[in-house]
Amino acid sequence: MTDNHQLSRFGNVVAHGIDVVDVADFSRLMNEQAGGFLDRYFTLGELATANEGGNRVERLASRFAIKEAVLKALGTGWGDGIAFTDVEVVSQRKGAPTVALHRRLVAIADEQGIVRWLVSASHTATVAMASVIALSS
Repeated sequence: MTDNHQLSRFGNVVAHGIDVVDVADFSRLMNEQAGGFLDRYFTLGELATANEGGNRVERLASRFAIKEAVLKALGTGWGDGIAFTDVEVVSQRKGAPTVALHRRLVAIADEQGIVRWLVSASHTATVAMASVIALSS
């Protein structure tokens, strides 16, 4: 990486966020707050794809970690008019995750010059983690 944070074909690095989620704790939260938990934290699209290719709880924990990492990279956290559903984890053509921002987060990302996200996530039966890099053009 050069002094100006240029990643040749990707653009300039604006921010980085990382998060780790304990899958057992996440599962416990899902069960304790059963009623509105999923609707509060996940979009309909995310919930529709949660059963594809693996354990549903692990996949949702991984998506939750991605959302947390994005909010950290943006420097906003959640609350104050920002909801977890304002960050939507979507799959690219070959299945790799990326994010779509909604509502206030679109303007916040625009103000920071963010035009693209690099997303990496993984999970096991016990831990889900995510790393996101916000890029400008």
